[in-house]
Amino acid sequence: MPSTILTREALMNALTVLAALSGSTNAVIHLTAVARRAGIQLTLDDFHEVAARVPVLVDCKPAGSGYMEDLHHAGGVPVLLKALARLLNLSCKGVSGRSLGETLAESPSPEAWQSTIRGLDQPLAPPGALATLYGSLAPDGAIIKVAAATPSLLRHRGPAVVFESPEDPERRIDDPSLKIVPESVLVLRNAGPVGAGMPEAGCLTIPRRLASAGLRDMVRVTDARMSGTAFGTVVLHCCPEAATGGPLALVRDGDTIELNVDERRIDLCVDPSELDRRRAGFVQPSPRGRGWGSLHSRSVLPANLGADLDFLAPDPE
Repeated sequence: MPSTILTREALMNALTVLAALSGSTNAVIHLTAVARRAGIQLTLDDFHEVAARVPVLVDCKPAGSGYMEDLHHAGGVPVLLKALARLLNLSCKGVSGRSLGETLAESPSPEAWQSTIRGLDQPLAPPGALATLYGSLAPDGAIIKVAAATPSLLRHRGPAVVFESPEDPERRIDDPSLKIVPESVLVLRNAGPVGAGMPEAGCLTIPRRLASAGLRDMVRVTDARMSGTAFGTVVLHCCPEAATGGPLALVRDGDTIELNVDERRIDLCVDPSELDRRRAGFVQPSPRGRGWGSLHSRSVLPANLGADLDFLAPDPE
């Protein structure tokens, strides 16, 4: 098999496919880590800029109505790549040693009998399936899957309700004494790479009493991840994470949090002097356990750098 070298152009092709799929936010972490190990600079802004120009072409949940088997039956990734051809760098070579253009010359275009894979002239949704955010709650960045969010919540201001760990909501989310209203912003912290190994815990469930009344979505903010199939207005991968003293660690119940996706901001609306007072009292948690857990919490990089281990550096060669 011919040797291949990962290039920035190939990674940008991958970002284009991710945006057209309205794919999992987990890919942001994985591709960033892959790029780092290859010595290629890839930032959250790259993901945002690609998503801002690539429409959603695949009608699969949570952005659409179909399932992955529908994508498979419609021709899968080869057909999607053919539909995206004019937005891709076709000179990139793959493991076969052939260029992407040569490979796609033999791939079929989306066929009229199916509607799962759309063409660029008839997309499922406009560009912007993924957005990266900054602000006083995420100085180093956070992400939101816009295509899976409720449009009316993309600009929202509400009081925080804080959960301290991935286990905390399991115990308290349905507690009738917990003052959660539809406008509340649910905050899950200590669930990032250092704090908990970054589980897929970010898409907190809607409290039962609100769900029973018909509420289907709320703004949620976390340093955790979420599943690619999850629906909701969830701000993920907040950096720096709470366990390292990031602003998420300073949020108190009742604090006002403001989300403005158009302006790419997620802000904690608390006076800076009060935040300084809270920061002075922050105590960083001890590394998790022994063995692998301890090694991971001491060595893992933040989510905006791929949540990779710091000693797995790029090969200087």
